[in-house]
Amino acid sequence: MKRSGAQIIIEQLCAHGVTTVFGYPGSAVLPLYDELYKNAHRIRHIITAHEQGAAHAADGYARSSGKTGVVITTSGPGATNIVTGIANAYLDSVPLVAITGNVDVPLLGKDSFQEVDIVGITQPVVKHNFVVRDIEELEFILHEAFRIAGSGRKGPVLVDIPRDIQTKLCTYQEMKPADTAAPIQKHGDLQEALQAFAKSKRPYIYAGGGVVASGAQEELLEFSRRICAPVGLSMMGITALPASYQWNLGMCGMHGTHAAAIAESESDLLIALGVRFSERATGDIEAYRKNRTILHIDIDLSEIDKNIPSQIGICGDIKEVLRSLLAALPSRKNDVWQARVTQLKAMQNTLSPNSFSPKNIIEAVSRYCSADTLIATDVGQHQIWTMLYYPFEKPRTLLTSGGLGTMGYGLGAAIGGCIAMGGKKTVLFTSDGSFGMNLGELATAVSEELPIIIVILNNKSLGMVRQWQTMFYEGRYSQSTLHRKTDFAALAGAFGAVGYKAATLQELEEALQHAPKTGPIVIDCPIDIDEKVLPMIPPGGCVEDIITS
Repeated sequence: MKRSGAQIIIEQLCAHGVTTVFGYPGSAVLPLYDELYKNAHRIRHIITAHEQGAAHAADGYARSSGKTGVVITTSGPGATNIVTGIANAYLDSVPLVAITGNVDVPLLGKDSFQEVDIVGITQPVVKHNFVVRDIEELEFILHEAFRIAGSGRKGPVLVDIPRDIQTKLCTYQEMKPADTAAPIQKHGDLQEALQAFAKSKRPYIYAGGGVVASGAQEELLEFSRRICAPVGLSMMGITALPASYQWNLGMCGMHGTHAAAIAESESDLLIALGVRFSERATGDIEAYRKNRTILHIDIDLSEIDKNIPSQIGICGDIKEVLRSLLAALPSRKNDVWQARVTQLKAMQNTLSPNSFSPKNIIEAVSRYCSADTLIATDVGQHQIWTMLYYPFEKPRTLLTSGGLGTMGYGLGAAIGGCIAMGGKKTVLFTSDGSFGMNLGELATAVSEELPIIIVILNNKSLGMVRQWQTMFYEGRYSQSTLHRKTDFAALAGAFGAVGYKAATLQELEEALQHAPKTGPIVIDCPIDIDEKVLPMIPPGGCVEDIITS
């Protein structure tokens, strides 16, 4: 059957199980948007306030649902506005298909109105990208885009489709989705890993986003129990284990917990699962590697030995590798190591001296949430406080920007995640600096009647920048103090949301009790400008350099 390019796009989206897309129309995608209008019963389109918000929403949708997110924009500025969202998805290995329109094929490369080389621009931050110059290639390219985005180490794929390709006709082949399962690749020896477990007296697991992506939470729990190993988590791996699990030490790295940092430094076997050993996780590389064997398991072969040399490397899907190991792994006891880890955990359970501290605010909000409540954050101090103090119990309940550190990510991601979860209550922890980046998406949340609770930890500054200026730049607060007079509660009302100011825990709890079941709520919580994220290991430092006060 002959179909237009725009119709083929719709059919391929439906074939790959896409029911929701995010985007913003424009002249270069009008044929596609006309077909979206005709197919509104099959595909829900969410129009955002800005294309960057659409990209973050598609990202949040993908993280919370485990499906591939889709964002659609027009050419020129519409395309360039999603580059940050694409880069964010790339660094956090989020499956995303970005569809951009462009000028007609004969006009490409002629500086036509709203023409940019979006394929060239995005080349460094995608798994792959395509420009469709022949209608006969469109169906195959879309099929490949979803296969690439969802296979192996997941990530974004961009498909640039000129306007005339959307209107031309060709035969639709009805290609079906490809199998994206990733088998274990024989890089390293499972038997060697088993021998390392048997020899180790102080094993330590460093688990990351690869565990969440592969759905390996149960295997990780059993693995930790089987070898008596505590678990430290990367930011992307925070939901890989329940916070209530006795061997969960929380986040590790520069801003990780004290217990995770000490236990990791004392380990003799470091088992890295689905992590990339960024410099914020390791600090001083030589000190990090000293006196321990490193076993690195990752689905991406290029990550093994890239940042930290390992004695044992295994490439494959985390779930499948752990299953293979567990099949041959006996249980063991390790009372001495378990007692030490218990001691370390007990040492960090301190009370906050400030009753309206970030810790107490986050814990108060958590009492109004369930185990499956979706939590989103922006980037900065509030992000780290959320990692440290919010009790995540279930996988895929956290939406945060890890690798790129994108301020302004949170609200778009919360919108996408909330929609993916069928409109369930969602919480966004943000700050005055981050919220100001993309607060226009509040219009989207209101229009879609999404029950998003937005908690602004408002210190009237760029808090993380100020903290570094305090510690490393002798208190020279260059452009980090925000002299803005924005009334966020009143602003919420102007958008059609409900706004509150809460300066005490009682006022915060009253606002939470009145949160509407449909539509967003904004709670502005003033905090001290000099609240810090602690403990902290300085850049390039090691555990001996840890700052605790």
